[in-house]
Amino acid sequence: MAKWLQGNDKTNDIVVSTRIRLARNIEDFLFPQMLNTESANKVIDRVRSSIIEGNTILSREFDFFRTKDISPLERQIFVEKHLISPELIAKPERSAFLLRKDEKVTVMINEEDHIRIQVLLPGLELEESWDLCSKIDDIIEENVKYAFDEKLGYLTSCPTNVGTGMRASVMLHLPSLVMTGHINKVLQAVNQIGLTVRGLYGEGTDALGNLFQISNQTTLGETEEEIIEKLKKIVLQIISREKESRQRLMNTKRIEVEDIVYRSLGILKNSRIITSKESMKLLSDVRMGIEMGIINDIDLDKINNLMILSQPASIQKYSGKELNAKERDIKRAEMIREYLK
Repeated sequence: MAKWLQGNDKTNDIVVSTRIRLARNIEDFLFPQMLNTESANKVIDRVRSSIIEGNTILSREFDFFRTKDISPLERQIFVEKHLISPELIAKPERSAFLLRKDEKVTVMINEEDHIRIQVLLPGLELEESWDLCSKIDDIIEENVKYAFDEKLGYLTSCPTNVGTGMRASVMLHLPSLVMTGHINKVLQAVNQIGLTVRGLYGEGTDALGNLFQISNQTTLGETEEEIIEKLKKIVLQIISREKESRQRLMNTKRIEVEDIVYRSLGILKNSRIITSKESMKLLSDVRMGIEMGIINDIDLDKINNLMILSQPASIQKYSGKELNAKERDIKRAEMIREYLK
C-alpha cells in the first residue's frame, strides 16, 4: 500500500487525500527553466544540505534521490503514487527530491520552481497539512535565503503562484454527483468562487475514477489560513451534496445502484483483460458500494490501493518486467482478481 494512504480520518469515505504544496525559489539563482546544469546542481546541493545536514532529526527522516539515478519506470511509479509531479521527471538530469520515509512529505528540487514542498495526508486534513508544510518550510529557510518581495510575497517562476506560493488541494470521490448529472453545476460553482478543479494527476489530466482535485486558484491577496478556510468551507459543502445525492439514489433507485456496484465487482473479480481506464471506473463503482454500505466485506483501503497499483508503471513493477499495452491489461486483470479473492 502507498504509505501516505494509511490513516483513519473519519471523512475518508469521500475525501481521499489532502495536499498542501509550497513553491519557493532561492535568491541569486535564475528560475529553473533558465539554469544551466552547473547551477542546477548547486541548487540541488543547497536544498539537500539544508535538510540532510542542517537538521539532525530531519536527516534521519528523509531519503534523497537524484532523478537521473532512478529508472524511467521507477520515476513513473513515484508519479502514480502522487509522491512527485510529472513535471519533475521531465528533466531528470537537473532535478532531485527528498522523500520522508512515511511518504507524507516530499521536497522537489528544480521542478517549475527551485523548491516545491509537498505534504500529502489521507482524508480531510488541511490544517494539519499546512502546519507540517510550514515547519519544513521554516527549517529550509534557516539555511536558504528565499526570493521574496515585500509587496508581492514569494517570487515564483509562474505568476499564478506569486504571493503565498501555496496550492492547497483536496481529492474527492464524487460518483453519485457524476451519476445524477449534477457534477457540472457543482464544478461551475467552484470555478466561479476562485477555486479550480483538476484531474487525478493534476493540471490537464482526466478525472479518472470519479476523483476530482479541488484547489485554490489564486495565491496573491490572501493569507495561507484564509485560503485553507475558504477551501475547507467549499469542500464540506460538496461532501454534503454528494451525501444527499447518495441518499436520494438509495431511496429511489436502490436496486439500480446495487446492480451497478455488484456488476462492477463481478467484472473486476472475473475479467481476464482490463484497461487502466476501465478498471478505474469499475473500482470507483465498488468504492461507492463500500461507502454506501452495499458491500461490507471489502476494505476501503484495498480499493484505494488498487487505484494506484492498477496504473501502467505500477503494473509493470508488480509483474517484475517491462510490458506492452496488451500485456499490461492482462496482468492488471490478474492482479485485481488476486487482490479481490
